Amino acid sequence: MSVLTAIETFFRTRMEPSSEGTHDDHSLHLATAALLFEVLRADYQEHPGERKVLEKQLQSHFSLDAEETRQLADMASQEAAESVSLHEFTHLINREFSAEERVRIMEMLWQVAFADGHLDPYEEALVRKIADLIYVPHRDFIRTKHRVQKQLK
Repeated sequence: MSVLTAIETFFRTRMEPSSEGTHDDHSLHLATAALLFEVLRADYQEHPGERKVLEKQLQSHFSLDAEETRQLADMASQEAAESVSLHEFTHLINREFSAEERVRIMEMLWQVAFADGHLDPYEEALVRKIADLIYVPHRDFIRTKHRVQKQLK
């Protein structure tokens, strides 16, 4: 099975609403992970530390084991690389995550953006764009940025 077929199958089985009209956790994890990969690639360089931070954020936030984290990261990386828009990810997040959960996603995005020790203007611009798309207020955008910066010092 090709990678593209595996991703399509995953999305077809995981992204379809359940009988209650909600998405399962796997689709939300994938959407979040894809946004993290978008930030990772925003500066056109992938540093080894960024991938480690990204996987650590996924594993701790979603309570995944190492293998689940690796599989999620691999699929999200492929999906982010082939995506033409952030809409498919942000739409799902907006519909399914609370305001507090979306702020937590902002923290995860900042962790990845700062992972290489340098905040690139492209990374910051993308995090700002995602914040707008998932309706995170500007004050929370700034607070999460400062909180992550403080944690890293």
